[in-house]
Amino acid sequence: MGKHSKFRNIAIIAHVDHGKTTLVDELLKQSGTFRSNQVVDERVMDSMDLEREKGITIKAKNTSIHWNDYTINIVDTPGHADFGAEVERVMKMVDGVLLLVDAYEGPQAQTRFVLKKALENDLVPIVVINKVDRENSRPDHVHDGVLELFLELEADEEQFNAAFVYGSAKDGYMVEDLADEKNGMEPLYKAVVERVPPPSVENGPFRMLVSNIDWNDFVGRIGVGRVLSGSVDVGDEIYVLKKDGKPQKGKITKVFEYSGIQTKDSVGCEAGNIIGLSGIEDLSIGDTLSAVPDAERLPFVSIDPATIQMEFAVNDGPFAGREGKKVTSRQIRERLEREMKSNISIEVEDAPESGKFLVSARGAMQIAVLVETMRREDYEVLVSRPTVILKEINGVKMEPWERLWIDVPESVTGDVMQKLADRKGQVQNMTPHAHGMTIEATIPTRGLIGFETELINLTSGEGVMSHLFDEYKPHLGKLATRNTGTLVSMDQGAATAYSLDALQSRGKLFVGPTEDVYVGMIVGENPRAQDLPVNPTKGKQLTNVRASGSDKGIYLAPPIQFSLERAIEYIAHDEYVEATPAAIRLRKRILDPHARKREEKREAS
Repeated sequence: MGKHSKFRNIAIIAHVDHGKTTLVDELLKQSGTFRSNQVVDERVMDSMDLEREKGITIKAKNTSIHWNDYTINIVDTPGHADFGAEVERVMKMVDGVLLLVDAYEGPQAQTRFVLKKALENDLVPIVVINKVDRENSRPDHVHDGVLELFLELEADEEQFNAAFVYGSAKDGYMVEDLADEKNGMEPLYKAVVERVPPPSVENGPFRMLVSNIDWNDFVGRIGVGRVLSGSVDVGDEIYVLKKDGKPQKGKITKVFEYSGIQTKDSVGCEAGNIIGLSGIEDLSIGDTLSAVPDAERLPFVSIDPATIQMEFAVNDGPFAGREGKKVTSRQIRERLEREMKSNISIEVEDAPESGKFLVSARGAMQIAVLVETMRREDYEVLVSRPTVILKEINGVKMEPWERLWIDVPESVTGDVMQKLADRKGQVQNMTPHAHGMTIEATIPTRGLIGFETELINLTSGEGVMSHLFDEYKPHLGKLATRNTGTLVSMDQGAATAYSLDALQSRGKLFVGPTEDVYVGMIVGENPRAQDLPVNPTKGKQLTNVRASGSDKGIYLAPPIQFSLERAIEYIAHDEYVEATPAAIRLRKRILDPHARKREEKREAS
């Protein structure tokens, strides 16, 4: 094995909102990657619309910076635990990580997950304490907090002696010591080049592990990874070594380098660099590409198992095809299969009934992001409530459990503990810190569905949670998460203010006046546990006699608007969310009230 000196490959780990994407912007600007007059978006790395709106990173992406004679490849990692699979495969491409922490908040629960994976993979950490320009920043306290976290995650001696850099990405400077002169990002570039080892390269013909899949409308699938040995050029014949089966032959049509935010065509490539290759149609993450057919396959990281499953179905409601263009089962199947190719933690299979598909993933958030992306691409689809994937081990029914970390303000600790107990969570440990309490618990994955929304409501948005798959344990029996019923429409038409006014006293409404409703659609919540049939379309009976005093104005409370994630968590097992480009509606699986009654009787018997 040799070392290639001019490349450095690093990943960035940060909690949501600690300034990761701003830091990358600044590193790109100061390295001269952009022309001085080039117009650059804010937050260039968040390229999906959804990422910009939610302010989170969903897909792992690449960019590279040229500084002095070095090429620094940066891979952005998602911070949300549901996108763990994206994180795990990034670790195969890099030799070091930048751990970015806020100078006030310090390392957060969500960062632990990614950091733990990085330390296990023997990556060299560099700690960047960001936002030291804020009034309430306390860099020394945070410095100690990071070292404690390293100890807790069992870092080795070299990792424990990590380089620390302080600064403000927004103001564009980093320093080794707070007393130093502020002179741009120089100290950070220096720390990366000096501390992070160059990539290991081997002598011999071309070999590379596919760690990510990109898609380009002109060339199709692009396999992204780090070149381990040799080099490759356009027109070369190479072999794809899959987990099973014989090597497949392919021809390279393009080689991409990542520079700044553009990909540019590369003339050949060197070992140690991170590149993209196109020309091979049937390429998946974890494949080894090689110049010779009998090369050894490169080992690939194991991925946490999928624990949650949701049903996708063709929209069969009365409004089907009204708002979206892609509504057939063939179109939905093709879209799900395409997703499966670039997202390794999602699995799709056909359900026993036609027009339905079972989609498995690591968490509800991950599937919600997929549904939201499909809505924007003009699909209409019905999705069910998430169910957990059960296993039978030695004749015992087992369900998945997760380890859960929650950071909450002290004043609401009692309420949060109560909610955990309701969902069969078991508290393992509680540690007080400057901003409240960290609760560590284990909880069945079923109990986690919908818990984040409750936590945010309880703590007025201050609660932070993250979870990791723990193990399969014996099934706990019934678990109640929703204790209210619904108001179900028994007529089709436009809702009227007159009838909604009468329904207000029965519960909370999900629709406003003039909104179209149909038979079997859920129009509100009933505080009692049963479902109540209502008619929101009834108009007032008009007579030619003026009624004195009863014709007062109608005051309606604004209807509750559901986000997609909230809707998926809210529905019961006999309900669907109808997601179309224009609306998110809740409905019963069986729309016809008589058929629904018969089904209920059958289930009860």
